[in-house]
Amino acid sequence: MKTEKNKPLEKIIRRKTHSVNVGDVLIGGDACISVQSMTNTLTPDIVSTLNQIETIKNAGADIVRVSCPDSDSTKALKTISRKSILPIVADIHFHYKRAIEAAESGAACLRINPGNIGSIDRVKEVIKAAKNNNCSIRIGVNAGSLEKNILEKYKEPTADALVESALYHASLLHDNDFHNFKISVKASDIFLTISAYEKLADKIDVPFHIGITEAGGKRAGTVKSSIGLGYLLLKGIGDTIRVSLSADPAEEVKVAFDLLKTLGIRNRGVKVISCPSCSRQQFDVISTVNEIEEKLGHINTPVTVSIIGCVVNGPGEAKRVDIGLTGGGKDTHQIYISGIASHRLINKNIVDHVVDLVENHVQEINKTKSTLIEKPQLTA
Repeated sequence: MKTEKNKPLEKIIRRKTHSVNVGDVLIGGDACISVQSMTNTLTPDIVSTLNQIETIKNAGADIVRVSCPDSDSTKALKTISRKSILPIVADIHFHYKRAIEAAESGAACLRINPGNIGSIDRVKEVIKAAKNNNCSIRIGVNAGSLEKNILEKYKEPTADALVESALYHASLLHDNDFHNFKISVKASDIFLTISAYEKLADKIDVPFHIGITEAGGKRAGTVKSSIGLGYLLLKGIGDTIRVSLSADPAEEVKVAFDLLKTLGIRNRGVKVISCPSCSRQQFDVISTVNEIEEKLGHINTPVTVSIIGCVVNGPGEAKRVDIGLTGGGKDTHQIYISGIASHRLINKNIVDHVVDLVENHVQEINKTKSTLIEKPQLTA
């Protein structure tokens, strides 16, 4: 995307879709891109599952997926759905009866894997259960579990194979007058995933759940997901996302929001701009940033903070953020507030001082918002 000097990138234009609902969360249409993760507790362990859902919610997730591999899980789902603070997507892989049970147990959405769910008649029964219980569906096509006939046709998972599977099952839902569904066409290979989503986007206006499946551990999976999902989002493709990591589910949510913040799509919480540190640094930048991010992890209000170890780039970065810190030498550092040099920090705890400034800044923002909401509207 070319830009003239000093002009920002063009705003991302999202692909036009109709909207579907997952509980009270809208997906597609004009709705913001939602973030989701998945519990990794044993679903019949209701207390552990609900506790993890709360942790995922606190990280910022809008939706949570819960695995339902057996009848004990769908029985537990009745209590989990009733008590959950997030809408539940029931993850169904093999037995269609689990999907029916999950819909009846209060799931807001059913994630079904077309390659594993069974015959057309079984899919129709799932559709009926979804209709009867105001439940949406995600057609979850995966390169690792394509239908036998499609694999025989294409010989291996390809973008065209993923798209054919998705369109076939979308036609089944349409033919049965069911339109409250979204689609995913995932693979662990980013090029295969990207190609499948791009091809599918030209053929159907259904909202997309995007992700790179089985992306890997926290570091490698973050890089892999950022490349794949970042590319799709820049192309305007994607209505709800999950970053799939072999890590704590809350970390998936944090990475997803970092990705969305970086692209300027959805801002939540504190964004830290920091230098990599070098011999010019006037304080330990790495440990300072780690502590600040940890202590400000509870904040939802968008705030930008710069932590720069010296005066080479520090003042310039600080002029564009809410709270800035620049190393000045001899235990004296410059603090910026709203881009303006405010005061010097001398022989004080850097972390606690910056945390206090950010929290005070957030309080002022929230106070202003509250005043605007309560202020009576003038009439002509």
